Amino acid sequence: QVQLVESGGGLVQAGGSLRLSCAASGRIVSIKAMGWYRQAPGKQRELVAAITSDGSTNYADSVKGRFTISRDNAKNTVSLQMNSLKPEDTGVYYCNADGYVSGRYYNSEFDSWGQGTQVTVSS
Repeated sequence: QVQLVESGGGLVQAGGSLRLSCAASGRIVSIKAMGWYRQAPGKQRELVAAITSDGSTNYADSVKGRFTISRDNAKNTVSLQMNSLKPEDTGVYYCNADGYVSGRYYNSEFDSWGQGTQVTVSS
């Protein structure tokens, strides 16, 4: 259906910056929301930031003021600029998107995840 490909993870020292990108492809009609989640070792996956098609954003309290999410609706991409990184930001970051794909007779909904990209922040 819809494939999400992430890029931009890596190893950075505390206080540094990274930028994650995610591109969606497939028979996409529209994407309602795109977001980034993360999962630290031994913890549940949690929402980091999300953005709707009209640009409304939502951030986890722990990243407010440090992370910025943005999207390009024409290219079906979403990015996450991460500044002032902390060791507690370490984890696997997953891109998520939901919306509609075209079918032979009608459109249908999708909710897809990327494969994840590792972000490691050293102290």
